[in-house]
Order: sequence, then structure tokens, then C-alpha cells
Amino acid sequence: MAEGQATRRPTVYDVAQEANVSIASVSFAFRRPDKLSDATRERVLDAARRLGYAPSAAARGLARGRTGTLGLHAFDLLLERPDPLARPLSGLKSPRLDTGSPIGWDDTDDEVLSDPRAFPLYVDEVQRGFELECWALGRPVMLSSGSDTDVSVADTVGRVDGLAIFPSPQTAPTLARHSPSIPIVLFSTAPADDAHHRVRVDNAGGMRALVSHLIDEHAATDLAFVGRPEAADVVERHDAMLAELQDRGIRSRPGVVDATVRGADDLVPQVRALIAAGRMPQAFVCASDQHAFALLDALEAEGLRVPDDVVVTGFDGTLGSRLTTPALTTVRQPMEAMGRAAARILAGTAGAAPSRGAFDVVFEARVVVRRSCGC
Repeated sequence: MAEGQATRRPTVYDVAQEANVSIASVSFAFRRPDKLSDATRERVLDAARRLGYAPSAAARGLARGRTGTLGLHAFDLLLERPDPLARPLSGLKSPRLDTGSPIGWDDTDDEVLSDPRAFPLYVDEVQRGFELECWALGRPVMLSSGSDTDVSVADTVGRVDGLAIFPSPQTAPTLARHSPSIPIVLFSTAPADDAHHRVRVDNAGGMRALVSHLIDEHAATDLAFVGRPEAADVVERHDAMLAELQDRGIRSRPGVVDATVRGADDLVPQVRALIAAGRMPQAFVCASDQHAFALLDALEAEGLRVPDDVVVTGFDGTLGSRLTTPALTTVRQPMEAMGRAAARILAGTAGAAPSRGAFDVVFEARVVVRRSCGC
């Protein structure tokens, strides 16, 4: 190897020079071995091994106009811990890695970071399904996250052949600029006037079934919705609860209990105000399992017992919902199946597209009854 090559990544030109062949022969050796004689191909591969050369998927993608990679982008939906406000990021330990000795258990923050109320969540389970299907299809995966700005999304769009994206209130205007270039799948987003594919759950059906269970099995007619109605799926779940109550001739409570998975909210003050005023509902219907986790903590801090004093339900059916005390009654989304469906759509293995050109795949949600509702 020539001096200086050890400090940089060897290229196709280096291999061609080492093997005394053309760069086309190097390319054929890896991509179309039938185009070369056995002797020439072995000479190229031997040269590549000596130099430590590996063909660049990115370079091949540029040449073909595609990379073969499918992308999954999350708009900051990952949670580091159940309550992001309880402990600043700077409070987490960052142990030295160059001491040459085992890193102590107390320096890992594992007791905080392994809490199932923060992982795996909806986004994590969908991601697992997406990755498993891509693995089965032999397609590389690029995972990205960040803001919903044009720069963040465009950087990912330029590297993949198809992109699946978790919802954000600003998704539509940002992606409108990229839809002609690659196929895009949106999770948990209702159909709109665009060319994007959808993979979502029947929020209305799941919520109506949950409310029916509370009314029919527990005679609960005074329900309070917990969750800030910002994201499309939260709005759908809230509207479905109100619709089911209205269809049954039951008056609904005005407003919602303000709670959000990220940022500050008024969950605790509002719960305390309801207790002080003697206006506690029979049941809190939470927009997601994460909202329910926060509510369970708040109720326990106020000395209230679930379900003896008040019923609490969630939505999503994450692992944490099985492990709370009491175990959480919730509505389960088939999250892994949703991730697999998105990968199949992007890979072109989902069958014939609908006449309008975009898939709108809707999965049934199922009520999972546990102790938190009194069952």
C-alpha cells in the first residue's frame, strides 16, 4: 500500500491500480462477477482485501439514483425517562471511558433509563416492526430523528429510497416539498390532500369500545379526558369519547385535564383542584399510556387508590402498561404490524396500490382489560 493510504479510506481507484485493472472491472467484481473471468475477479478481490477496501453503498446509490435504504424519522418522540422534567439532562452521569477498569453500576443511570414507562413505547415498537420487515426484505435501514424543519427532513430524504415518519403537527407543510422525489409513509395521521401513504389505527373504534366497557361493565358515566388535544391521534380519541357519550345520552365534562408527554402542563394542579372541589370523575380516560403513567403517579402522591377511588385507562398498550400498579386497562395498537406495513409499502411489496395511488392502511385496535378499571 502506498504511503498515505493508511490514513484515508481506500477507493475503487486504489484497487484498480493495485490489481492492474480498470475501475469498471473493480465494480463488476462486486456487483456483476459474471462479467469477469475467474482469474480477474480473484485478482481484484485479493487487491481489495490487501487494501482493506469495501464498496461504498452511498457511491453505488449515487450512480444508480437510489440507495436501497429505507428510512424511519422521528420528530423527537423518544423519551429518555418517564418524566423529562423531573431531572435535567445534565444530571445524568457521563462516566470516563478511558480508565481501563469496569464502569461502576451506579455510574450508568440504568435504574432511570431502563424504566419501562419510558422504553419501549409506541415509537419503539413501531420501529422494531419496521426494522424486522426491512431485515426480512434485505433492505438497509436508516434511523433519524430531530426537528420537523426542512433541513432535518431533507437530509434524510436525500439518503433513502423511501421514508416513514412519525406524526408531528408540522409534518404536512414540511413534507410537501419532498413528496414527488420518494414515497413517504405517515404513521397515525388521518388522510389529507397529499400523495403520502398512511399507516394508522382505528382510534375512534378503539376509544368507543373502551368507553362502552367503562359504561356497561362499571356503570361509569362521569368521564374526564386526560391529554392536550394537539396531535391528530389525540384529537381523534377525544372526539370518539365525546361521540360515544353523546350517542348514549350521557353529558360529557367540559374541557380536558391538561397533560402532555413533553413539556410543562397543568396535570397535577388540575387533579388537586378536582380533589379539593369534590369533583373527581368516576374515570380518567387518558389519551395515551404515557399520560396514564403520569396520572397514576399524581394520584398516588395525593393518596388516592386506583381503581378503588377512581378508574384510570390508557391507550397504546405499551409494555409499561402491563407493569404499573395496578396494571393499566388500555387500548392496544398492533405497533409491530404497523411498522412492518410501512416497510412493505416503501419496499413495493404491499401489493397493488389503491386507485388514487396512496395506501391508507388502518389497523383495528383492541381493548385490553386489566386491574386499573376495576376488572
